[in-house]
Amino acid sequence: MSNAQFESGTAAIAPAGALGDAQSTHSRHELIIEPAGRWPRIDFAELWEFRQLLFFLVWRDLKVRYAQTVLGIGWAVLQPVLSVLIFTVIFGRFAKVPSNGVPYALFSLAAVVPWTYFSTAFSGASNSLVASSNLITKVYFPRLVVPLAPVLAGLVDLAIGFGVLAVMMLAYHHGPGPAVWIVPILVLLTAMTAAGVGSWLAALNIQYRDVKHLVPFLSQIWMYASPVVYPVSLVPEKYRLIYALNPMVGIVEGFRVALLGTGALPWQLLGVSTAVVVTLVASGAMYFRRTERLFADVA
Repeated sequence: MSNAQFESGTAAIAPAGALGDAQSTHSRHELIIEPAGRWPRIDFAELWEFRQLLFFLVWRDLKVRYAQTVLGIGWAVLQPVLSVLIFTVIFGRFAKVPSNGVPYALFSLAAVVPWTYFSTAFSGASNSLVASSNLITKVYFPRLVVPLAPVLAGLVDLAIGFGVLAVMMLAYHHGPGPAVWIVPILVLLTAMTAAGVGSWLAALNIQYRDVKHLVPFLSQIWMYASPVVYPVSLVPEKYRLIYALNPMVGIVEGFRVALLGTGALPWQLLGVSTAVVVTLVASGAMYFRRTERLFADVA
């Protein structure tokens, strides 16, 4: 069986045994890999079956990220704090960007924390297949668990970032907004967006290695195209629904409203962004499955 056939297949468990055990009533297991169809489906049952492998890859990513570092997990604190310090000086003091009635440091940190998670997660997912090439060429498992691992591992940094935000809010005597209940949903939408974009980029990166050079620029441009350092109110109202086609628009603004109480939840923006997120996840997963027959050959 060629690598292409191997990669495009799906796993099934069927009874089998040695020649002498052919008539045995107790079946053994063998792995049968069948060619995928033209539009391969996402086998969620198979992903669940390999959940222990996913947990192992998440743990590996966490260990590798902080191995042989001086500050260790302290980088999860330092990165958003330094970003907010720079943004506060440049955009808060010099550019006088409005902050919806809250201190600019809080205003920016409430967006920087989820944005940092998103950027780190999809960047890690984009390079995950290349980094795991030795694994994907040797054994069968659902390849989707590889880009999912950085997305889940990044949730640890996100939790630490929210802790930093909580400390900052206490320092400014600023409580959360009444819509704080929506934060878990926004976290899920952020993770789904990172997984969708990461699946697209991972599949492209293993075929076209210059994609890895594009990712840092994409992350930087995407940040300034999202309301991280400025409020959505600066965008003319007639363009906001078009603006929300960037899925991070509704998500970032939702985090800011939920955590700081800067206004009413932007339901229209969230609705458009959610539709785009679902499209990204579905198309990313389908493209990933469609092209995974090539992974072992080009890894």
